[in-house]
Order: sequence, then C-alpha cells, then structure tokens
Amino acid sequence: MALSCAALFLSPDIGALEMGIAASLFFRSNDREAQTLERRISPSSEQFDLQRERWNELAEYLTAALKDASGCQIRTWLQGSYKFGTQVRPPDKFEEFDIDLGIYYCWQGQAEKGQHSASDLKAFSQDGLQSYAKSAEGVLEVVSPPKTRCSRIRYSGNFHIDIPSYHLDPAMDERTLASDQGWEISDPKAIYIWFKDKFDETMRAVARRQIKYLKCWAALRWKLDEGRPSSIVLTVLAVEALSQLSDVSTASDDETLAAMLKTISSRLNRGTNIRNPINPGENLNRLTDKQWTSFIEGVDHFFGIAQDACSANSELEAADLWTKAFKHFFPLPAVDTSNLNEALLKSNALTVTALPDVIVTAVARKNQNIRYQDINKIGPIPKDCNIIFQIKDPLSLPVGTTVEWFVRNEGSEAEDQNDLGHEGAVGYNTTESSAYVGTHFMDCVFRNSGRAFAVRRIPVKVNGNYVPPRNPSTKPAYTRLAGRR
Repeated sequence: MALSCAALFLSPDIGALEMGIAASLFFRSNDREAQTLERRISPSSEQFDLQRERWNELAEYLTAALKDASGCQIRTWLQGSYKFGTQVRPPDKFEEFDIDLGIYYCWQGQAEKGQHSASDLKAFSQDGLQSYAKSAEGVLEVVSPPKTRCSRIRYSGNFHIDIPSYHLDPAMDERTLASDQGWEISDPKAIYIWFKDKFDETMRAVARRQIKYLKCWAALRWKLDEGRPSSIVLTVLAVEALSQLSDVSTASDDETLAAMLKTISSRLNRGTNIRNPINPGENLNRLTDKQWTSFIEGVDHFFGIAQDACSANSELEAADLWTKAFKHFFPLPAVDTSNLNEALLKSNALTVTALPDVIVTAVARKNQNIRYQDINKIGPIPKDCNIIFQIKDPLSLPVGTTVEWFVRNEGSEAEDQNDLGHEGAVGYNTTESSAYVGTHFMDCVFRNSGRAFAVRRIPVKVNGNYVPPRNPSTKPAYTRLAGRR
C-alpha cells in the first residue's frame, strides 16, 4: 500500500511527495558499518580518533604556551562541524577535513579595553602554532600568512585545524573574535547551545544526518572558493526547515531530506538574509548575487532529484537518481544489480534479453608481462595496475543506449586517502587503476532516454602484493642501441 510522505510527517503547507524507498541506503541504525550514504560521507572511526588525538595534544600545548606569551589565562573550545557532529568527508582527496579549535584569551571587561589588541592575539596564536609544529608529530605546515579570522595548521591524514582567537570575559561569558579587521562579535558556544536546545536527543541525531547530506551535496556541486555556501549557513537553513516539519523523527531519511529541501527552497526565494539565530542583526550569507542565484537554482534542482527518487518504482532506480546529487558517495543496493529493470524496460518499450558482459583486463604498470583478465569481475590483483573495462558486445544493446561508469571505493586505505570514488567516462570502455587494498566496484550504468534500465556491478579485488619491475636486459648497452644490419 502506497502512502505519501505528507501523510506520514509533513505539515499541510509542505505538499505531498511519494514515499521514498531508498531509506536503507541513507542510514541504518542497526548496522553503522554498512555502505550507506551516512557512513560513506562520515570520517571513519580511525580518522575520528586521529583527529581527536591531534586536537587534544594541540590544545594542551597552546594552553600553556600562550599563557606564558600573553600573560592571560587561556581556555579552549572545540567548535564548528566537529563539535556539532556534522563533519563530512571532503568531496575528493585534494581537500581536507576541517576542525575548529577556538583559543580564548581571558580578561575582565570589553575586548577593546584589554591589554592586548586583536592583532596581538592573532600573532600569539600564530607564533604558538609555529613553535608547536617544530616538534609535533604529523604536522605538514602552519599556513603563513594566517587567514583573516584564524590560523591554520595542516596534518598528514588529510585534515587541518583552524585556530580562531577570541577575547573572553569569564564573568559575563561574552566572546569577541580577533580578525584582521579588529574585533568582531562572534559566539560559537552560543550557536552550539542554540542547536542543542532546538531538538531533543532523538531529533538532534536526525538533524545531524540531514545537515551532513546537505553539506555533502554542496561540496560536490561547488568548489570551496567558488560560491560554496558556508557550513553555518547550511546548518541554520537545515535546522530552521526541520523545525517546521512534524514527526520527522519517525520518518526515513530520504523522505525527510525531500521535505527539508522543499522548505529550504521556499525560504531562499524570500530573500538573501540568513539571520544569525543568536545575533539576528548579523546576516550569515556571504555569497555574491550571482552565487546566491546559483545556490537557489542548485537547491531547486536537488529538490527535483529528491521528488523523482522518492517516487521511483524500485530501489535501484531511486539509487540511480540520488547518485545525481551525491555521485560516488551514494551506494547501490547490495543485490545482484546485473539484473534488468523490467519496469523501466517496459515503460521505455525496450527489448533486452540479457546484458552484455564486460571484459576486465589488468596490466601491471611496472611489468606489462603481468596481466590478469576476467569477465564481469577482476582480482585479486596487485596495486599499481591499469584496469581496462570493455563492453564485450555493445551492438546487442538497444539503439540509443549510453553507458556510464562509476568508481565506488571501499575499505580503510581508500578512506584514509579520502578517495571513495569518482564519476568515470561515458562510452563502451574506460580505464582506471588499482591503488588501495580492498574490494571496490566499477558500476556500469546502462541508460536509454536518460533513464537507467540496468546496472552491472563489477567487483575489483586488490591485494597488497608488490609487482617487481620487468627485468632489465642483460645485453651490453651497445647491442641494445645498435640497429639490425
């Protein structure tokens, strides 16, 4: 029996959506290690532990060092996405996890009347980081010059810690941020308390996941310095939208996301001012007019994807639609997806009796004499191989069929490098490489008129074996250089 999302949890002004069927691909409370969207966009437990170890060590060092340098009592406060529990995996291996560790220089009264200026605090923090980096483990660099509102220290393991510096009046519990422009009103503790008080514990967990989905989508759509909405803007929009929906805690994540996007879309079209919930006079939106327009268009497109996915006829069709928003992060169903989607074939009037096979060939880069070949799978193979995927009989496909390739990586090595996959080529063949130990997947998507009618999942098993380079020739150099007579 089909029920609409509205019948389950939406307030009357939201409108009806068909019930989504991909809930288990978003989140499973009883299996946190399953390849769900929430799992794939979150740091692994090993990454989380490493980050915690690093910021704890840094906080301890700076508390003592900056007290000596400034003569002030020093406090620290972990803030931002790590504190909120909404940290997401970077969109690719060239970006880093972000952690925010606030440093608070304490004196009584207003910041302007203290013994140090905003520039003094920034200089103390920058000098403290540089001193720490000389002997600390895992540090790649201290970014110099510092950023406008913080210093940054980068670590191996694909993450950095931003260090904003604040004045804190302990008696009044008031905070002021030190920036290149002087003192700025900013209170990260107050906005965290606002977030905690907005929902009960159960609903807060739902909100965290929805914020992460929104942040992942934004990171995939816009580059960091090319109009990506800030984390705090996305957080405020998500929280305000979820607050307008009823019974969200009992709905599935795909349904909730669709409803939240509809609410956010309506909100964005009412104006560009995103008020700071604990300082209503501050507009959190820093986007240009052009970027704001792009943001609105992006949310509307995202909502359209969500509508289509929630009304899909099968879990596979829904997964394919959600992949338009989340790309390689969105998992495919853990079933034999070499089967044809009969409903889509019928609706598109297509005749396909069986999918063509995919020939998979792996060739070691350092020794091309070492080759592996199989049908619809490959492995175990060593690292550092070129892997060629080729449709065996493309002429058997219906006229107008296109073939798309998606790499979906799994396992600790891929996670450590923040490389869980990417979109591949479009065509009857493509080439990838083996880089991480584990079982990964090349997903071959067959489309007609833009709609997927089948997916063939090709497991790629990679082991840690080393392939020695091809033995050099034992002939003297002059015999290799001379031509035949």
